[in-house]
Amino acid sequence: MSQPHRFPTIDDRLFLQSVSRALDVIEAYAAAPRPMSLGEIAEAAGINKSAAQRIGQTLLSRGYLEQTETGRLKLGRLFLDRSFDYLRSNELIERATPVLTDLRKAAEERVDLSLFDAMNDSLSIVYATRMQSKRETFYATLAGRRQPTYATSGGRACLALLSDEEVDDILSRSVMTRLTPKTETDPATVRAAIEQSRADGYCLGVEQALLGEIALAAAIRDRHGRPIGAVHIAGSLSEWNEADFRRRFAPMAMEAAGALSN
Repeated sequence: MSQPHRFPTIDDRLFLQSVSRALDVIEAYAAAPRPMSLGEIAEAAGINKSAAQRIGQTLLSRGYLEQTETGRLKLGRLFLDRSFDYLRSNELIERATPVLTDLRKAAEERVDLSLFDAMNDSLSIVYATRMQSKRETFYATLAGRRQPTYATSGGRACLALLSDEEVDDILSRSVMTRLTPKTETDPATVRAAIEQSRADGYCLGVEQALLGEIALAAAIRDRHGRPIGAVHIAGSLSEWNEADFRRRFAPMAMEAAGALSN
């Protein structure tokens, strides 16, 4: 289950319902990333079929949707262009790339950069850069994947930089479901992991987001000491035990995160 978003409040007089509905159509593909009929789009976006047809044709004309041979609509390749635009415009990603490249060479394991989504709701992190190791599942290689803050080493490392009141608020608004059978969903257990991260300067998670994976992350701070993202190092439990993974990679992750902090 996805985490509920809490977007910034704006003046209702400036809100465009037509634009919002078009975005609802685009976001309908998050739950079902496959070609859909107009009826399926209407149902997924919570709009009527007439609106789905008008919005669908508009997005099709601009290249943000594409049509299959059977007439269904799927996401267009222009979204890759917009993703590229975002990635190249983000200063942290630009600064992080050489640091992560060096870290990947030294670690010889997967290295990720995640962004802490404090602008919206703080309930999730988004992977912006993912540098692969020798074996990966498909989803673990893709930038743009969003994961809940409470269940990821990077998210917990970011939460460790916040006040107790902020942590309690975020955890109370989180829909704590299991990403794997091992995901910790008890708020007290997650809270204890955050406290441990405060003491250690990093957070380690075992099979929290992906079975067979051990991952360690250190938070990146802005000039006010607030979390803006995290550096992750992830390996396989078939090759590492927890103690050796901590010993080997905690100093690396903390050094890289420190180099990227303002």
